[in-house]
Amino acid sequence: MSGSLPFYQKHHRHYDRGYRSKETESKMSQYQASSRYIAGSSTSATSRSRGLKVSSHSGLEESRLSPIPKRAKPTYLAVDKENQIIGYVVPIFRGSQEFATGLSNTEEARVRDTAAYMARRDLFTSGLEMERSEQISRKEAMRESAERISLNKRIHEHEEHFKRMNEDSLMHAPEFVIKPRSHTVWEKQCVRLHCTVSGWPDPRVVWYKNNVAIDPLANPGKYKLESRYSVHSLEINRCDFDDTAQYRVSAMNSKGELSAFASVVVKRFKGEIDESLPSPRQGPVSEYGITFQTHIVDKFGVSFGREGETMSLGCTVIIYPALHRYQPEVQWYRDDVLLSPSKWFHMHWSGDRATLTLTHLNKEDEGLYTLRVITKSGYETYSAYVFVRDADAEVEGAPGAPLDVRCLDANKDYIIVTWKQPAVDGGNSILGYFVDRCEVGTTHWIQCNDTPVKFARFPVTGLVEGRSYIFRVRAVNKSGMSRPSRVSEPVAAMDPADRARMRGTSAPWTGQIIVTEEEPAEGIVPGRPRELQVTEATKNYVVLSWKPPGEKGLEGVMYYVEKCVSGTDSWQRVNTEIPVKSPRFALFDLAEGKSYSFRVRCCNSAGVGEPSDPTEATTVGDKLDIPSAPGKVIPTRNTDTSVVVSWEASHDAKELIGYYIEASVEGSNVWEPCNNKPVNATRFICHGLMTGEKYMFRVRAVNAAGLSQFSPESEAVEVKAAIASPAPPYGITVLECVRDAMVLAWKQPTFIGGADITGYFVDYREVIDGVPGKWHEANIKAVSERAYRVSDLKENRKYQFQVRAANMAGVGIPSLPSNTFLCEEWTIAVPGPPHDLQIREVRSDSLVLLWKPPVYQGRDPVNGFYIDIKEADAPVEAWRGVNTKATEKAYIKIKNLKEGETYVFRVRAQNKAGVGQTSDETEPVPALTKPGSKEIVVDVDDDGVISLNFECCDLTPDSKFVWSKNYEEITDTSRLTVETKGNKSKAVFNSPGEEDIGIYSCLVTHTDGASSSYNLSEEELKKLLEISHDHKFPIIPLKSELAVELLEKGRVRFWLQAEKISANGKVDYVFNDNVLSQGEKYKMNFDKNTGVIEMIMESLTPADEGTFTFQLQDGKATNQSSLVLIGDVFKGLQKESEFQRKEWFRKQGPHFIEYLSYEVTPECCVVLKCKVGNMKKETSALWYKDGREIKADEHLGFTEGVLKLEIAQISKKDAGVYEVVLKDDRGKDTSTLNLTDQGFKDLMNEVFSFIANSSTPLKITSTDEGIRLYTFVSYYNDLLQVTWHHKDSAIAFSDRIKSGVVGEQLWLQITEPTEKDMGKYAIEFNDGKGGLRRTVELSGQAFDDAFAEFQRLKAAAVAERNRARVAGGLPDVVTIQEGKALNLTCNISGDPVPEVTWLKNDREITSDDHCILKFESGKFASFTITAVNTSDSGKYSILVKNKYGTESGDFTVSVFIPEEAGSKKK
Repeated sequence: MSGSLPFYQKHHRHYDRGYRSKETESKMSQYQASSRYIAGSSTSATSRSRGLKVSSHSGLEESRLSPIPKRAKPTYLAVDKENQIIGYVVPIFRGSQEFATGLSNTEEARVRDTAAYMARRDLFTSGLEMERSEQISRKEAMRESAERISLNKRIHEHEEHFKRMNEDSLMHAPEFVIKPRSHTVWEKQCVRLHCTVSGWPDPRVVWYKNNVAIDPLANPGKYKLESRYSVHSLEINRCDFDDTAQYRVSAMNSKGELSAFASVVVKRFKGEIDESLPSPRQGPVSEYGITFQTHIVDKFGVSFGREGETMSLGCTVIIYPALHRYQPEVQWYRDDVLLSPSKWFHMHWSGDRATLTLTHLNKEDEGLYTLRVITKSGYETYSAYVFVRDADAEVEGAPGAPLDVRCLDANKDYIIVTWKQPAVDGGNSILGYFVDRCEVGTTHWIQCNDTPVKFARFPVTGLVEGRSYIFRVRAVNKSGMSRPSRVSEPVAAMDPADRARMRGTSAPWTGQIIVTEEEPAEGIVPGRPRELQVTEATKNYVVLSWKPPGEKGLEGVMYYVEKCVSGTDSWQRVNTEIPVKSPRFALFDLAEGKSYSFRVRCCNSAGVGEPSDPTEATTVGDKLDIPSAPGKVIPTRNTDTSVVVSWEASHDAKELIGYYIEASVEGSNVWEPCNNKPVNATRFICHGLMTGEKYMFRVRAVNAAGLSQFSPESEAVEVKAAIASPAPPYGITVLECVRDAMVLAWKQPTFIGGADITGYFVDYREVIDGVPGKWHEANIKAVSERAYRVSDLKENRKYQFQVRAANMAGVGIPSLPSNTFLCEEWTIAVPGPPHDLQIREVRSDSLVLLWKPPVYQGRDPVNGFYIDIKEADAPVEAWRGVNTKATEKAYIKIKNLKEGETYVFRVRAQNKAGVGQTSDETEPVPALTKPGSKEIVVDVDDDGVISLNFECCDLTPDSKFVWSKNYEEITDTSRLTVETKGNKSKAVFNSPGEEDIGIYSCLVTHTDGASSSYNLSEEELKKLLEISHDHKFPIIPLKSELAVELLEKGRVRFWLQAEKISANGKVDYVFNDNVLSQGEKYKMNFDKNTGVIEMIMESLTPADEGTFTFQLQDGKATNQSSLVLIGDVFKGLQKESEFQRKEWFRKQGPHFIEYLSYEVTPECCVVLKCKVGNMKKETSALWYKDGREIKADEHLGFTEGVLKLEIAQISKKDAGVYEVVLKDDRGKDTSTLNLTDQGFKDLMNEVFSFIANSSTPLKITSTDEGIRLYTFVSYYNDLLQVTWHHKDSAIAFSDRIKSGVVGEQLWLQITEPTEKDMGKYAIEFNDGKGGLRRTVELSGQAFDDAFAEFQRLKAAAVAERNRARVAGGLPDVVTIQEGKALNLTCNISGDPVPEVTWLKNDREITSDDHCILKFESGKFASFTITAVNTSDSGKYSILVKNKYGTESGDFTVSVFIPEEAGSKKK
């Protein structure tokens, strides 16, 4: 018989492979034929899977021929309702709670073979229990053979059915049944790590050493990898010290990935250390004797994202020394949980940069992300927080999506789904949540609950056993539904025990089915379930759990659940139809507020057992209460964009998930969430706040029951950096040394603690024979400078120093002890080192370097400084000078820097003795203009006040503007007054003069070096003083001076326009020193919005000749503008005014807007046109030529106010005087155009210009007579004058050189050209202006080609004229009576005289008495037959030929007999 393989067998390939041999199969068949198959009967049991029945059945009915032994081992087969065998079942053994059917349809080809074999082998092993010596008859063997064939057929049909079953019911992610364990071994020993992995499909297993994949081929003989029957091993041969590492094994299939870890420690025997290896070190472990230094730079900061976006976090990792191909272990954590690559996280290491990409942000991704870089010498970490905001709601006012959806307590009957409530409710309280499920492998989502549930936990029922599902949750309020949450991880609907067995066995397959010592008891009713309890109760559902009865070996136990309302004895069965298979059950539809008791009964095929002890009365309702509100909230300053918020935890909160924090700008009453993922601590740093704003905070707790009330609101806190004591100073150097004192200098701390440094404290100690003594205070009162003279020292003693910085928060920790300095008097001649180097005004191409002169001057005073520069990463040899000539100032602006390059600087002082010691080099500074950098702006206000203005965008609450002149802080306010308001500062010059010339700079403290400078030179000061004078004594600026123009009706307008004038502005109109006033003659208008001032006069009279002036005044600003109208200027304006007046009256009737003119069209037509206006229907428009009216025809037109007369082909007859007359009852207007003499000539010249412009480029062609040059025009006029030129000289035409016109072609013919005719030819069109000339070069190759073509055409023409021809005279057909004479003659031409040949039927004939052939005078050829007969009928041809060609003429002769003709007619 045959059957499906159990799940724990189908993965083992050797089980199938052993029976593929045809020989083996044949022997098995023979053995089975001689064996007895015995069927054992057992009690039927109802299956819990897909309605199947499981019975002890052999596939054959009880054989009357073979008695059943008393103790035969049964074979278990799975059958369906129709008693059809569909699979094989393993009995329940001791220690097992359930059995598995082992149904599978994966790996179809292998299972088909092995399933059939399993059934046959069961029968075979059952037969081995029988007496092998018993012989059966042939009849019995035939019957059994037929039954076997029938059984195999039935099993094959069921196998085909299971191919279509859901494959996903057995697919699951990898799981380590046995994990690898750590080992400690001696050097040169072998070690073997092994593990057992289950999963379907079969997982792919990879081994790693310190997160680097192990490649056995790269290290031959070192590593050996094996994988057999789900057992995977890694063998390390001859371990050495470098094999000490963490090893990871990773198993991966289509359902997921899982890793397990083990450590290997390799020890050495004492005294056997290889001398060539470095000795062991104390401290971090080294690799190859190298200690790695790891630095994480270019770090990611606090990041903000939104759901659905992609975010990348990255850091640059510098490992020193840099070893080729050395790869550190890079790990990423979120909230201290190690992250693994998945579809949500992509990790990348480029060799120097670690990147983590969050492919699709969800609120689950919010948290503290940590990068850990591990080397042999230790590890470095860096952390920053990532905040994830809700995506925009699909419905306005809808809540945010729930988060962290997980599946708990998964079994066959239900799966409990949990989630966390969102921080954002959309402005309305959340009514509840909907849970959706989707079967893995599909995209169809099904809503699991009809009404929203408020409890953040829900048991989902109605699942198909063995199927895998994913879940998501949506929140709803009265505005609408939220976006769905991120989906959960897939989970299968099956009991944990089934899931564990399906994930594989822990040992390799041995080829045997293990039979326990105890078999299921047959016919025994199970006992009471144990330890029944209510594990979870809400107002929506109640979850029960219990333990199976204590008896072992019970067969097919299932359960009925019963409930009873408290106070009654009426027990009601909940699952009446189908008993549950799991020892857990979820009850729904219970009345809220009522109390219930519950009990459970066991059942199997033998019957239903006694009930369990009932539970205590359970009231339906939420056992889990909403947590109480958190206590007092205390915000604390942290940075300029963040605040630390701490609070008192909620009292007696059960199953607390975490807290949500909200912030609100003081007075706004608008609350925004600070976190979108609950935090478990009672302290949280809220980022992304506005610097300088005051915020209040509140907190609420959350658990599965819901969100608590808000805590009391905190006090408002201003967002700015917290104050702390400063970091230690550094870089202590000696500036001067005498017998008993030393002058020290140091650098400012890198972190000043958020407040100005108020001073420094210096300590010293004596060092005797390398042993330092006790520290002593050098100063009790803090010193403000970064240099200090330490006195009362002892000569020729050695000392160390340390410095502490202090601010308002306190005194910081001391610096590291300085180098040891010897106290002895300096006697060198050159100066000591400059000190206190500072860098300001950093831009992309320049910066300013400041320093202080050396304390030790040398023998002579310091008279200059030299500045050195080099790139930060360049070697010492790269130092180079900035200035070739020493500068006397203690500052310099360094220009021509390379953008983005990082530089360091140092300074040297000189005196007469030479150049002294170099200063300490500055910190590296990149040449980059910081975003938002501003420059000092010079301004002169309306009162003429000159000021310098500086704005800073990165101002902090503690920032101050410090103004300096020549980089020395300005303390004297007599020359300059400083005003600061907000983020702007102004330095006002009180009385600007030469004393103020210099470089002015402004530095903003507590910023990232915000500074700028302005060089007030002598020339610049002079320019500013001029502008200041103009502002103090202003004039009203004018856009235009006083002008005059004529308006319609001849009115005269005087006007000007001021650029800007206020509403208080005044204007006086003056004529010849007399003020004019408004009246009939003068109309004044002043538009103060536009600044236009005008005066209008109706007309001009001789009395108006003189000077007109407009005088303006606006406060203290004045201006005036005059216009002189005298002499010819006045007379011309008066005349034009009168003309315009007359024109206005003319235009009251029909009139010409544009007078008569002409236009030449591209078609060389002439159109006379004029534009008219004020026309009406009664207005007549008459055309005249030379006083005679032109009758209207198709050439006259009137469209859109334009009168036209078209002259299509103009000629001399069209010359004349044209006139158009407009007339109606309102008046008359006339326009005349003279087209005679010069007017006609100008018109024709314009026509000729159009013709010339339409001409094509001059081209060359050849004829049989010579060479022809030609061009085409679009239109030709007989009056057109054209001149041909050869070599820039006009051509004198002759019989050999001619010109002409054919249609639109103008040509020049050169007959029989010679080399003299070579050269440049041109045709010139005369249009009365400059003319147009087209040229062509007839020389070189162009002449040769044209001449060759001429010769060819000429020869062809001669040949054509002189070739032999048959001119005519021959008929096509000649019909002649027999006996008659035939005489035909034709004309022949050709030079030389052609040869004549006559042919009959294509054969040459000669002249004889019967056929006489003649050729006379070289022109006439005759053909004569004296007396024709019938033999003369046929086709005749004459062929003429000379050296130029050949031609033929054909005719047909038909001879008839009279009698034949007559008979034919009859």
